[in-house]
Amino acid sequence: MSLLPSLREIVARARSDLRVGLPVVLQDDDTALLVMAAETTREARLAAMRAAGSVAIAITGWRAATLKIRVYDGDIARITLPADVGATWVQDLADPARDLSAPMKGPFQEVRDDAAGLHRLALDLVKSAQLLPAVLTVPVQDWPDDLTALPAKGTATDLATARDLSNIAAARLPMDAAEAGRLHIFRPDNGEIEHYAVEIGRPDRGRPVLARLHSACFTGDVLGSLKCDCGPQLRSALAEMGKAGDGILLYLNQEGRGIGLANKMRAYALQDQGFDTVEANHRLGFEDDERDFRVGADILRRMGFGSVRLMTNNPRKVTQMEASGIEVAERVPLVVGSNRFNSAYLDVKQRKSGHLL
Repeated sequence: MSLLPSLREIVARARSDLRVGLPVVLQDDDTALLVMAAETTREARLAAMRAAGSVAIAITGWRAATLKIRVYDGDIARITLPADVGATWVQDLADPARDLSAPMKGPFQEVRDDAAGLHRLALDLVKSAQLLPAVLTVPVQDWPDDLTALPAKGTATDLATARDLSNIAAARLPMDAAEAGRLHIFRPDNGEIEHYAVEIGRPDRGRPVLARLHSACFTGDVLGSLKCDCGPQLRSALAEMGKAGDGILLYLNQEGRGIGLANKMRAYALQDQGFDTVEANHRLGFEDDERDFRVGADILRRMGFGSVRLMTNNPRKVTQMEASGIEVAERVPLVVGSNRFNSAYLDVKQRKSGHLL
């Protein structure tokens, strides 16, 4: 094996660079784009980006709709960076925290050429780093050797490909729900955070196992937040598996429907301004749901399961499991945790996200 990093490892390095405020380079056959995350922009690096060439900002169509910026590239928009603005303006463009108190004022100069492919890929890359989907971009012909450079086609393929997981550790874990518990830790090969499988009893691999795909929710699972139903769903699923004598709960680290805890708190702040869950995600520039449940299917296969009785109210989980080769023999409803703080949230889940409540 070569000591040099693989493409997947280079993409992981690029995510880290973007999170700390470093630019990266995306290369196509005949073009290259210097890319920096808007959220982590600082004045000195913004000045260096300007010195490198003409700076444009790319945002998603959702964020553009909020800012009333015309979208000429389908699902993304690009504007020229005004000459008289600094890093704070760039960060405010990306973050809707001050949209109501200090709204962005145009006119914005939209970029209307056809070369938006690298910009779209750059937005996918910053989203995979759980940063706000807004990037500063500069077309370049050369760049410092120490910057992380990625081939566009390979990067796009990598971002769209399910992660390869390794079962790196497992041990017995007696729990309130079941004394016969075992915790498995699965690590993706791209440097992302691990996912967990909680095995109750010794499920028969030859029959459909009672299973739950549970997305991490620090606020609900740990703090007992009343704004969602995640904590009660977690505890109820484990209790049902304990009563049944076996089951498998996959705890997937895809906080906030895949946007990360920091962006989830931004969405909560927007909800305090009167926006619902879906509207808040859109104002941030994200889709309704950014999660990828293929990782759950991969874990199930690696543990020897091919069929599940899936505890969920979300038809999308059923669809993704079956598309990934895991048979869903039965959907088991899991309707718990309704209260006066989350009634509107549950209504939006049903009305806009298709949950069966």
